[in-house]
Amino acid sequence: MILKSLSDYLDSNGIKYTINMHSTAFTAQEVAHSAHIPGKEIAKTVVVWMDGMMALAVLPGSQMIDLKRLKEETGAKEIELASETEFKDQFPNCEVGAMPPFGNLFNMKVFVSKSLAEDKAQCPIGGMYASSKRW
Repeated sequence: MILKSLSDYLDSNGIKYTINMHSTAFTAQEVAHSAHIPGKEIAKTVVVWMDGMMALAVLPGSQMIDLKRLKEETGAKEIELASETEFKDQFPNCEVGAMPPFGNLFNMKVFVSKSLAEDKAQCPIGGMYASSKRW
């Protein structure tokens, strides 16, 4: 089932979206393949440690995170990837690794790649590996 707090947030802000069920997929590229869309149209969420605090970086599924660039763009002093063990409890009701890119729901800052603003992106953000949303 889709993460209720996310649906409530989108609904309360008048954001139109669709829920897509697909084969179980564990990576953004697998979601893209299952949904028959280009990987650049899938947004993936990456959890990072930024100056001692967890934050979310959202980028096209076809790209790898560039920690050096993220550090430069944000002015952070230290950035490193967070491990699933470190962040699994931060996203209640979500399968590990299937967290939505809405940091406000989890009290985290979010940094989104500018390239995602150019296209409507589909996000594997239903809190599970078999659903995604498009807005």
